[in-house]
Amino acid sequence: MQTLNCKGTLIDLSTPRVMGIINVTPDSFYDGGKTVDLKQILTQAETMLKEGATFLDIGGYSSRPGADEVSETEELERVLPAIERILKEFPEAPISVDTFRSKVAREAVAIGAALVNDISGGSMDTVMISEASKLKVPYILMHMRGTPQTMTSLTNYDNITKDVLKYFSEKISLARAAGINDIVADPGFGFAKTREQNFELLNNLELFKQLDIPYLVGLSRKSMIYKTLETTVDEALNGTTALHSVALLKGASILRVHDVTEAVECIKLLQHLNNSD
Repeated sequence: MQTLNCKGTLIDLSTPRVMGIINVTPDSFYDGGKTVDLKQILTQAETMLKEGATFLDIGGYSSRPGADEVSETEELERVLPAIERILKEFPEAPISVDTFRSKVAREAVAIGAALVNDISGGSMDTVMISEASKLKVPYILMHMRGTPQTMTSLTNYDNITKDVLKYFSEKISLARAAGINDIVADPGFGFAKTREQNFELLNNLELFKQLDIPYLVGLSRKSMIYKTLETTVDEALNGTTALHSVALLKGASILRVHDVTEAVECIKLLQHLNNSD
């Protein structure tokens, strides 16, 4: 049985969980600007928790392709008040801080965040992995090349699935050696990958079981969906749910989503499918 120890609370992942996305940024690809004041943030958190989210992922640095650089100070000013406000109202909610900066991770955990979600897997801040070990919280490491500003030009792989699995084998070894107990892998759909590579990676997702750690999937409303369907990000929910079903059937433990209700329903239906065997 796979579990995550979130500040003393053991979260069982034998049933997949949902992580609700709360971007406290003005420029995220889907919800930029929708949750920038504390009242909006709290309303969004309350809605997502009522709809069945286990985790809330708070990010103050947009990682969409070509996003503007955000200073460490500005990221802290966005993220810390949001975490404090949510935990004042919902003290039991496991908050994930979405950051590649060790200082942001450290200060967020100090005020109550229970997980660190690092899009760079320790590559953009060389002390992040050692810092995550000291913080004693689960560490989500994602696959990406370069930075959000450069990643679209870094899509040359020998074999996307093998290369990503090799990356995780190396990163997991580093994290284990540093003393991190709870590690989650995120294949990084849309990060330094073409649309075709994203689908190839999803098609081979069950191979990530060999890593012997939980894996998180972030497909929600991404361009691989709406560009393939020749629609828009606002009309990408149905496509998102379709690909969530694929990810769950291939072993995903956490869905990181904008739309919690639909993801929870997807998990419930597939659980009944599995229980019918």
